[in-house]
Amino acid sequence: MTAEAVAFWAVAGVLVAASLGVVLTPNLFHAVLYLAAALVATGVVFLLLAAPFLFGVQLLLYAGGVVTILVFAIMLTERLAGERITQTSRWIANGAVLAAAMLVGVLGFLGRAPQAPPAPAAPDRTVDVARALTGPFALPLELLGALLVAALMGAAYFARPED
Repeated sequence: MTAEAVAFWAVAGVLVAASLGVVLTPNLFHAVLYLAAALVATGVVFLLLAAPFLFGVQLLLYAGGVVTILVFAIMLTERLAGERITQTSRWIANGAVLAAAMLVGVLGFLGRAPQAPPAPAAPDRTVDVARALTGPFALPLELLGALLVAALMGAAYFARPED
């Protein structure tokens, strides 16, 4: 077994454990922390697949941006509601059956797939993506950043203690 395979299985174990933590923990804030761990583990899978740009995007947008917004949303709603918010998993048995059915379907699909040699690696498209983000998509990217900053400032304003 290669070092890459060992790293993949280690990251896969962390990803499965963190994903189970997201759906099974009753504390909503802890669920968001488990989500952050799952998103970072997904980014590491991208890194193991030799896709460093996707790794960076995964960390910046999802593990950084989305988790930050979720933490602010939890802080804001707990402050406005005045009580601790917990999540309940009422339909966990139904979710487990559906997840098992999906796993069987995916494994059946993979079992019938032809075992062809891997395709040659595509050229690195990072420069093309960078040109697109600094060219025609620069304004939407900047507007999205300003919107996220405004949302975080609004959440911080509403979550502050009353004087």
